Amino acid sequence: MARAFPPIQTVSTGLVVAMVGFFSSFPIVLQGLAAMGATAQESASGLMVAAVTMGLTAIGLSLWYRQPISVAWSTPGVALLAVSAMPATGFPEAVGAFLCAGALTVLAGLWRPLGRLAAAIPTTIAQAMLGGVLLPLCIVPFKAAVALPWQALPVILTWFIAGRINRLFAVPAAVVAAAIVVVLNAGDTSVTPAHLMAAPVWMVPTFSAASVIGIGIPLFIVTMATQNIPGIAVMRSFGYSPASGRLFSSVGAASILSAPFGAPATCLAAITAAMCSNEDSHRDPDQRYWSAVMGGVFYCLFGVFAVAITGFAVHADPMLMGTVTGIALIGVLANATHAALEVPAEREAAILTFAITASGISVLGLGAAVWGLLAGGVAYLVTNRFR
Repeated sequence: MARAFPPIQTVSTGLVVAMVGFFSSFPIVLQGLAAMGATAQESASGLMVAAVTMGLTAIGLSLWYRQPISVAWSTPGVALLAVSAMPATGFPEAVGAFLCAGALTVLAGLWRPLGRLAAAIPTTIAQAMLGGVLLPLCIVPFKAAVALPWQALPVILTWFIAGRINRLFAVPAAVVAAAIVVVLNAGDTSVTPAHLMAAPVWMVPTFSAASVIGIGIPLFIVTMATQNIPGIAVMRSFGYSPASGRLFSSVGAASILSAPFGAPATCLAAITAAMCSNEDSHRDPDQRYWSAVMGGVFYCLFGVFAVAITGFAVHADPMLMGTVTGIALIGVLANATHAALEVPAEREAAILTFAITASGISVLGLGAAVWGLLAGGVAYLVTNRFR
């Protein structure tokens, strides 16, 4: 019998889930949106709507299926945006690519061949592409440590020390350290945002073949390979039976609805899904869905005040924000690199994918991630054919 109110334990778990999910990656979202040409107002809208959308989606799906379905924005996806070239016509074209990625996710849930095709991309190649995307971002903290030592080093040291105590709170602690650095360096200048809340900004999307192929399809692939499919696997590992097709379509539909407001991609979570699904969430597996529900509630609260966060971030040096972004992604880079090189017979194809993606090249209007995936895929097929 379903409870009318969540158990206290799941409320605290939901708060931790939302804090980890939001504060460990919101700088990456802001950097990705800025790279796509979003203004400060559009970035605030994108961050706010992304947080509210993933909160509402988690609440709805968890209550409907009575399973701990944790939802997130695509951290690897926005990292991809951060190293991609700005579309020719600016942010509206990026919004069109977000819509295409969402539509492909819906189609992957409804049409099994596309879902199987996304799942058939070798894990080593997909992770190598992700690693190549993340490498330039993870280098920034160490460049900043030389260029801005009194700003970057306290953030890096805070992240490292906090990580030795509790890895989940390492990045949030670094965010707090960065906020303190901004305040100290502001001097007499006020860093208090003018508004705590703001209305979402509607953007009319534009479409081009270059943005669909260079942004939309890679965003779909990296989100499916590193978020949606692992999210399903995590839930199954804890004994749940998620309806993968319906969940893919649901988060894809959420992406479509939120994209015109600047939100890049809504997806199933993997790390926070494990937090909601294990025994620490609740000893009764049938009550653990409340952790995902409460996580969604807190995501919505954080999203409502996202404009204050972005207003505060405006006063930070870009390299300081890059430092927070980079250290937030180091763990993801380590996992992606390990997964990419795990199979000896596939290492050459994986390294080829990694190197081309990390190079940042752009040919025929297509970014490095596309060429890395294509080159690595061809090398993988040829290697396996001869083998």
